[in-house]
Parts: sequence; structure tokens; C-alpha cells
Amino acid sequence: MTVLQNTPSAVLVLAIGVLFGTGVYLLLERPLTRILLGFILISNAVNLMLLVAGGRAGASPIVGNAPQDEPMADPLAQAMTLTAIVITLALTAFILALAYRSWQIHGHDEVADDVEDKRVARAAAANAPAYTDADAEETGQTLDEEAAAVHDETVGDEDEERAR
Repeated sequence: MTVLQNTPSAVLVLAIGVLFGTGVYLLLERPLTRILLGFILISNAVNLMLLVAGGRAGASPIVGNAPQDEPMADPLAQAMTLTAIVITLALTAFILALAYRSWQIHGHDEVADDVEDKRVARAAAANAPAYTDADAEETGQTLDEEAAAVHDETVGDEDEERAR
């Protein structure tokens, strides 16, 4: 078995970079159709990268099936690419279903801001805590006095009366 020469073409490497870059740009947009297109571009870049990483084409990867002087193809890259294609198909169908449902309900496929995210952003902008901290309040009591006044839920009411 001879080792394949694994020097990728500069054009393929450039195509992978352009696909990744365009896909990431589209993923950062609001409409689900652009997110879908970005995901598809990134998955195509991954598939192309896996095939480039597999090396040159060769004989079928079955031991004893190829002539002695012909190198075998790498089956791992082919299997990973097929798996990536199946995952891409499933996620594409899911995002298409989300976009269709969003179009039915809202008349557009733009992803809206989360209400809770807006509340947290307003609180952060006002530099106010997002909660009230009861421990930070000064009550004038010592920790022992506060601990004696706290009701323990694990202890029954009769046990608590006996303890006093």
C-alpha cells in the first residue's frame, strides 16, 4: 500500500474559506432564510474540507481489491462526508419548518428579540442589579439572632416548639 500525497489545491482551500466566511456572515442575520443559507454554505465548506483532507482519489478501500501499485482512497473522509450530508439535510428540514411556521404566524421569518433579554439589557444599561439581595440589607441583628428567627422546614412544628 502506498501513501497518498495530500497537498490540497490553493483554489479548493480558497473556496473553503469563502464558503465559511459567507456562511458565518449569513448566520449572523435575522431572517431564518438567511440563517438557513448560511448553514448550508458552512456545511458545504465542511464537506469540501473533509474531502480535501481525504487526499487524492484512489482505488476502492477494500484490501486486496486494488492493484499493488495503485493507492487506496481514504474511507474515513468519505464516511464523515456522508454523515455530514445527512445531518445537514435533517437540520435544513428543521430550519425550513421553523421558517414556514414563523411565516404562517407572523407573516415574516425574522427572529424577534427575546423579552427576557431586553429586560436584562435594560437592567445592565441602568447598572442596576437584576435581583434584590436580602443579605445585603442591614437589619441591626447579629447572625445568631437572624439564624434563631429563621424557620427550618425540615424540622416539624412540634420539634421547633420543643427546641425553644
